[in-house]
Amino acid sequence: MPRAGRAAAPTYDAAVRLRDLPSVDELVRAGPLARLPHAAAVAAAREALARAREEIAAGRDPGDLVARAAAVAADRAAPRLRRAINATGVVLHTNLGRAPLAAAALERVRAVAAGYSNLEYDLEAGARGSRHGHLAALLRRLTGAEDALVVNNNAAAVLLALAALAEGREVVVSRGELIEIGDGFRIPEVLARSGARLVEVGTTNRTRAADYAAAVGPQTAAILRVHQSNFRVLGFAERPALAALAAVARRAGVPLVDDLGSGSLVALGDEPLVPESLAAGADLVAFSGDKLLGGPQAGVVCGRAELVARLRRHPLQRALRPDKLTLAALEGTLLLYADPERATAEIPALRMLREPLERVRARAERLAALAGGEVVESSARAGGGALPLLDLRSAAVAFEEALAARLRLAEPPVVALLRDGCTLLDCRTIADDEVEQVAAAVRACR
Repeated sequence: MPRAGRAAAPTYDAAVRLRDLPSVDELVRAGPLARLPHAAAVAAAREALARAREEIAAGRDPGDLVARAAAVAADRAAPRLRRAINATGVVLHTNLGRAPLAAAALERVRAVAAGYSNLEYDLEAGARGSRHGHLAALLRRLTGAEDALVVNNNAAAVLLALAALAEGREVVVSRGELIEIGDGFRIPEVLARSGARLVEVGTTNRTRAADYAAAVGPQTAAILRVHQSNFRVLGFAERPALAALAAVARRAGVPLVDDLGSGSLVALGDEPLVPESLAAGADLVAFSGDKLLGGPQAGVVCGRAELVARLRRHPLQRALRPDKLTLAALEGTLLLYADPERATAEIPALRMLREPLERVRARAERLAALAGGEVVESSARAGGGALPLLDLRSAAVAFEEALAARLRLAEPPVVALLRDGCTLLDCRTIADDEVEQVAAAVRACR
């Protein structure tokens, strides 16, 4: 027996099989690898041989090495970021990329990405321009704000606002709003990174306008209100109306920053509307582009012109600015909001959130007819930290539990919901034109 802690020497048969393995050069010159760039072929051959040695040492047959090397090369060349079909019933599924873009937004991206653009060029003056001017007028019309700025996500919007307005000074915020959302994003940590000092007021469940007023002092730079995102405090709870909080801020001579999280431009449950927040007295409002707005990942800050200008001039702004593709997709999305009915019909996230149950059930029945399975009642969710109490009645098709893992490896991948020992394909988040693809994937995986 080999000594403890030392690998056993290969048997005679294994040693022979290891000796008989082809060289890297032989694999590179064989089969499909011969048609690949040399560096890619060599890397695939080396990986295939390394795996073969491991399998021989474990007493397994490594199989056809030419085919294995070709498979390794194909896997290395395949894109890692792939389209997936969301069958979970979570409309704004963070892990699946949140809001799918409207056709109008995709068209704007294609138009801008296919060549050069006037991203930072003033066509009238024939001189350098600013990327921040493209969406400002549109956002002013839609929200009623004096000015607006777009950055790369809402966390960045809040960070920039606090850094520009309150670095080295105090920001007053309710204890009931010191939230943590997905991936460990915590409001107190954002405050710390901005250079501002946190002043907590009230309690977890009850904070009054008077609590904010009592905390304001010479070092106060801003009052921050934070949307509670993916949770709500119910029962014995109190939170001041935004107008009352705005009055406190005005008397103190400090700006009120309202972090809406998702934010919305059309009525959806109890989610606050951006124009209403501004009308109630918020000096700056921050919200996301890829949640209830239904656009690309972005953060928008809108409000008083002099405050937005301070954000625009802050050195951190350059690190947080969006690229041309984000701006194009966001513009394409925002243009739809000129007609709210059109926005609801054409922006996928809004359409899914508002689609009647009868249409969802009809889609489930169609999927069941094509792929088998049983139509069952389901509950969909908004996701994305929005509308946590909203229970969207939905319809799903139920299959055996083992199908979920196989569907994730389909092309395109289908991500399902597991519940009560079943794989559920919730049809609220499956588009009409995806039903046949999902059915084909189910048939191939069963």
